[in-house]
Amino acid sequence: MSGGSHLLYLHGFRSSPRSFKARVVQQRMEAAGRAADLICPQLPASPKAAMDLVLTLVERYSGNLAIIGSSLGGFYATWLAERFGCRAALINPAVDPLKDLDKHVGITTEWHTGEPFEFKRDYIDELAALQVGTITRPARYFLLAATGDEVLDYRDMVAHYAGAHQHVIQGSDHAVSAFEQYVDEVLAFCLTDNPNEGDAGSDQRQ
Repeated sequence: MSGGSHLLYLHGFRSSPRSFKARVVQQRMEAAGRAADLICPQLPASPKAAMDLVLTLVERYSGNLAIIGSSLGGFYATWLAERFGCRAALINPAVDPLKDLDKHVGITTEWHTGEPFEFKRDYIDELAALQVGTITRPARYFLLAATGDEVLDYRDMVAHYAGAHQHVIQGSDHAVSAFEQYVDEVLAFCLTDNPNEGDAGSDQRQ
């Protein structure tokens, strides 16, 4: 973890910086003496507001930034990586959240507090504005996908991030409950100086 990058962590739908994976990343960054380099905001329900917030937070670091995005956060991370040309690690990312989140329009609750919030119909259009049809420079991406994801289809992820560094976990779940086994690999991709970006490809390890 020798790189100088700042690290942005983006949580998923209904989640927060209190999520298990976010806390694992925070603990690793603290152990490395780099807690100050981690940016982990609570994202608003509105995709436009969420990206406006993130752009404000990372504007000064845009040339020195890496991103980790989980689920919907992976969708956001892809848009940001294309915008900034930075590295992004995606954990069971949402590839087409427009269809996945359409059924959540209305009042729902935040996982960790139980607090209600509204996911408005207008937010689907805001998601559409952030959709990346085809990624450029796949070597800037690292995909961590689980075949046992019960929410999203890992095959969509593998196809969308074709040519990227890929680690497909056999089994597991949407939350990647054993994330502590994979966090160092994720952080190494994001934060190690000058990785061999020409050596992308699939990795089918457990």
